[in-house]
Amino acid sequence: MEDTSSQEPAPSKAPLGSLGRQEAPATFIRLEEQEPPGCSSSRALILEKARAACRCSPGALGRALRRLFPVLEWLPRDEPRSQLLGDVVSGLLVGVVAIPQSISYSLLANQDPVYGIYTNFFCNIIYAATATSRHASVGSFGVLCLMVGQSVTRHLQLAGYGDSSAALGDNSSSPRNGTELCDRSCYAITVALSLSFLVGLYQILLGVLQMGFVAVYLSEPLLGGFVTGSSLTIITSQMKYLLGLKIPRHEGVGSFILTWVDLFRHIHNTNICDLLTSLVALAIIVPVKELNEHYKERLKAPFPIELLVVIAATLISHYFDFEQRYKAAVCGDIPTGFRKPTVPDFSLFPSLALDALPIAVIGFAMTVSLAEIFGKKHGYAVSANQEMIAIGMCNLIPSFFYCFASSAALTKTLLKESTGSQTQVSGLVTSLVLLLVLLWISPLFYSLQTSILGVVTIVNLRGGLRRFRDTPRMWQLSKLDTAVWWATMLCSTLVTTEIGLLVGVCFALLCIIFRTQRPRATLLGRVSDREVYEDQAAYKQLSSIAHVKIFRFECSLYYANKDYFKAVLYQKTGLNPVLLAASLGNRARPEPGSTRGCWSTGCGCLRQGRSRAESPPGDARPPSTDMHTLILDCGAMQFIDTVGLSALKETHHDYREVGVQVLLANCNPSIRQRLREGGWAGQAGGAGGQLAFHSIHDAVQFAERWHRGDSRDKQAAVPESEEQNFQVSL
Repeated sequence: MEDTSSQEPAPSKAPLGSLGRQEAPATFIRLEEQEPPGCSSSRALILEKARAACRCSPGALGRALRRLFPVLEWLPRDEPRSQLLGDVVSGLLVGVVAIPQSISYSLLANQDPVYGIYTNFFCNIIYAATATSRHASVGSFGVLCLMVGQSVTRHLQLAGYGDSSAALGDNSSSPRNGTELCDRSCYAITVALSLSFLVGLYQILLGVLQMGFVAVYLSEPLLGGFVTGSSLTIITSQMKYLLGLKIPRHEGVGSFILTWVDLFRHIHNTNICDLLTSLVALAIIVPVKELNEHYKERLKAPFPIELLVVIAATLISHYFDFEQRYKAAVCGDIPTGFRKPTVPDFSLFPSLALDALPIAVIGFAMTVSLAEIFGKKHGYAVSANQEMIAIGMCNLIPSFFYCFASSAALTKTLLKESTGSQTQVSGLVTSLVLLLVLLWISPLFYSLQTSILGVVTIVNLRGGLRRFRDTPRMWQLSKLDTAVWWATMLCSTLVTTEIGLLVGVCFALLCIIFRTQRPRATLLGRVSDREVYEDQAAYKQLSSIAHVKIFRFECSLYYANKDYFKAVLYQKTGLNPVLLAASLGNRARPEPGSTRGCWSTGCGCLRQGRSRAESPPGDARPPSTDMHTLILDCGAMQFIDTVGLSALKETHHDYREVGVQVLLANCNPSIRQRLREGGWAGQAGGAGGQLAFHSIHDAVQFAERWHRGDSRDKQAAVPESEEQNFQVSL
C-alpha cells in the first residue's frame, strides 16, 4: 500500500471520491491488490503435502503414532507427584458412580446388566490412549442408550422375539451366533454390538476426512431441546420399572403417548413392593444429590449416595426375599469374567446403517463439545478430528467384546473434573474399579430390584429437565433459538428421537435462512459533528444529512432477500424510483446531453460536459424527489451473489433514472471484486471503483460537494480508467 497523502495528486489521476476534508486538498491512498496464487502454485502445494503425507521415515512414523495415540505425547511428561493422587481419587469416585449407572443404562439399551459394565470398562481404556482431552469421561450415556434400545427393540420384533426375556428354546428359526442357537438376550447384544461397530466406523471416517466442522450445525438450543426431549422419553420408558408393570416397549411415532396409555391402563397391576422401594429411593437420592450440588464448592468429593442406595437395596431385597415373597423384578444372575471376542453380524448392517447415523452424530457432538469446554477452561488444545477418531475407536473396538455405543457423559465428566483429575490416568483407574466388579463383585447384585435401577436412571436426568426453567430467559434473548429448542424437544418426545434430531437441524437451518431473508434494515444519521453514523431508530439526537439518505442492510445480499432489499429500501427512503419514473413519463425523463442527463447518468458523464460546472447537478432533480444521493452502507454484507449484484445494478439504474445517484460505502474486498467483475455502474464508469467508498463519511462529503457544484472537486474527481487498480477514498 502506497501512502500519497503528503502530496496532492494530479487532477487527471485522482479517482472519483478522492475527497479530503473541507479545509484540506483532496488526498487518497492507492490500494493495489495482491496477486492471486496461480493454479501451478496450488498444484505444487497439493503435491508437496501429498509427498509429505506419504513419506516414510522413523520421524514421520513417530509423529503419526503420536497423533493417533496422544498418550505417547502426554504420558512421558506426566508428573506423578503432583497429578497422580488427583487422578487416582477422581478415577475411584467416577468408578463408584459408574457401577450403578452401567447396570441401569443397560436396561435402557435393552441389554443384560453385564454388557453395560463391559462398555464402560473397555471404552475408558481406549479413550485414555487416543483422546486429546484430559477431563472428558466416556461410557454409557442415557440418550445414546435410549436410541440403541429403540433400534434393538425394533429388530427383536422383526426377528419374532416377544417382549419377554424368555429364550426361544428350540426354535430353529432363531438367529444364530456361530454354531449355537441365539436366544433373545443373545440376539439383542448381537444387534447392539453390530450397531456399535457401524457407529464407530462412521465416527472414524468423519475424523479421518477432517469433518469435525459437522458438529457446528448442532447448536446449543438444538442439543438442549434434543436432550430434554430424550430425557422425557427415557423417564417414560423407566416408569414401568418403578411401578413393577410388565407392558410392551413401544417404538416409533407416538411411542411416548402409547406408553403412558399402557401405564394408566395397567396401573391396577402395580407391584406395591416396587412402588414403595422406588419412592423411598427417590426420597433419599434426590435431596442428597441436591445437597451435593449446593455445597460442591465446600465438598472435596460428592457423597456417593447412588452406590450406597444400590448396596442397601440389594441387601434388603436379598434378606427379605422380595423376589419370591412380593414378586419384585430383580437383575438376576450377572456373570463374572469376560466372554470370548466375537464379530459383528454383517447381515444386520443394511438395516442398521440408518440407525447408526444419528447415534454417531450425537455421540461425537457430545464428546467434542465437552472436550472443548474443559480444554478451554484448563488452557490446553483439543483436536476435534482426533476426538472423533477417539470416540469412534471407543465404539468400534469394544463392539468385538459385547459392548454397545458410548460417548462422553456430562455427569461423570463434571464429577471427574471437580474431583482433581489432571490426565486420563483417572479413566484407567475407573476401568480398574469396573474390572473388580466384573471379576468378583457382580454376582452380589443378583437381588437388586430393577425399580432401583430405574430410579438411578431418572435421577440422573434432572439436568435435562431443568432446561425448562431456562426457556423464559432464552425467549428474552432470542425467540428463534427458543423456537428451535421447543421444536426439537417436542418432536424428540412425541415423534421419535431420530426424527426429532432431523427436524431440529432442518428447523435451525430454516431459522438461519429466515434471519438472512428478512434482516434488519435502517436509515443512518450522523452523531453530532463526529464522523460516526448510527441507526436513527435505535438512538436519539442523530442528525440527518440534507438531501442524502444513508441506508444500511444488515445482511449479505443474495437471491433469497433481493426482493426484500428493494422493498425495504423503497419504504425507508420514501421513494420508489420505478413508480416515480413511470409517473413522470417520457416528458420528464432527462434527455441525453442535458444538464439533468449529466447528473442522472452519474459522474462518468462529466467527461462529456466538464464545462457545465455553472449548473449544479442538484438543480436538475425531478421536483417530486427530496434527495439527490442514496448511500448504501455495505459494512454488514459478507458476500453478494450474482442475483444480489443484479439487484444492486437495477437499484443504481432505477434511481439514476429519477436523478438520484447511488454510492456504496464500507465494501469489503470480496464485494469490491464482485462489483468490478460484474460491471457495477457500467463499463464507462471504471468498473465500479468510482462509486464505492471506504467509509460513509467520505461518501457523504462527496455527495455534499457535488450538490454544491464544487468545480474543483469535479475536476479532481474525474478519473481515467481504473480497471487495474480499484482506488477508493480514505
